[in-house]
Amino acid sequence: MKEVLSQSEIDSLISALGSGKIEDEEKSADGSEHQSYDFRRPSKFSKEQIRTLQIIHENYARILGNFLSAYLRVPVQIQLVSVSQVTYEEFIFSLPVPTLVTVFNMSAEMGKAMLETNPSFVFPLIDLVFGGEGKQLEKTRELTDIELTVMQQINNKLLQNLSYVWEDIALLEPRVENMDTNPHFNQMFASTETVALLSFSVQIKENQGLINLCFPFITLEKIMPKLTAQFWFKGSNQGAARYNENVIIKQLEKVNVELSAVLGRTTITLDDFLHFKEGDIIPLFRQQGEDLDIYVEGELIFKGQPGAQGQNLAIQITGWADEEEEKFVK
Repeated sequence: MKEVLSQSEIDSLISALGSGKIEDEEKSADGSEHQSYDFRRPSKFSKEQIRTLQIIHENYARILGNFLSAYLRVPVQIQLVSVSQVTYEEFIFSLPVPTLVTVFNMSAEMGKAMLETNPSFVFPLIDLVFGGEGKQLEKTRELTDIELTVMQQINNKLLQNLSYVWEDIALLEPRVENMDTNPHFNQMFASTETVALLSFSVQIKENQGLINLCFPFITLEKIMPKLTAQFWFKGSNQGAARYNENVIIKQLEKVNVELSAVLGRTTITLDDFLHFKEGDIIPLFRQQGEDLDIYVEGELIFKGQPGAQGQNLAIQITGWADEEEEKFVK
């Protein structure tokens, strides 16, 4: 039961604090230390959520490195160097000018995010695309309209690869909405909005560049419960199982199998068989219009009706064979 102080006791405590008779303790009653909290930079992402984002985008760095190596036909190494939460204002003012900022919509449900590609990454990449050796410019300049068009196509591919690593958390449909070379003109969120900032180092031949992904909290808020290692690994295992199942099915679809249809059966004596001649009629144990037995690799699987497909004989599958009938046939 909590003890309630009277007004006189409160006044005495305030007076004692003011006179210095009672020292201001830095520890609470239970002995734990107080932690400072900056209300201008609230921590909205937990450590586990930050860790999950790190795991997801370490995978993204590997996929992106492989993609760009194949696309540019030169060795490209990409590594996730930091995952942090900062304010949107801090992120924007940390970027150089000019730099290429791409605002994209992650999906209809989630909202917008930002991809920043540093000039140290953009210009060697463009030089390689245009048939050059991938050299860095001596002096940074604005991108031309043609270079912006090329970078939009490349960024679309970068974002497409992003959707692959996010598929166990959320289904992304990234769509570029805006590209600008001055990040200070891009005020898509409040300056105090908390964002998850992921920075990648990119090495293209001898050139070192940077890529930044910025996910505002308001964009990820709806899927925050899914940003846990337990949920992500569970989804990854299910995704791997679905992938393996699809691979097996696709491989099996290419296998050739023997298909046969039995018109009917009957029992005859050896004497009748030896005296068969052209024009004889053999009665079968099957009524007119009754489904035929269809065998796959010697196993009774389907029922069907005979017919024609163009000039070829054909059989139409009408259903599955009855299990009891299958046992009887065997």
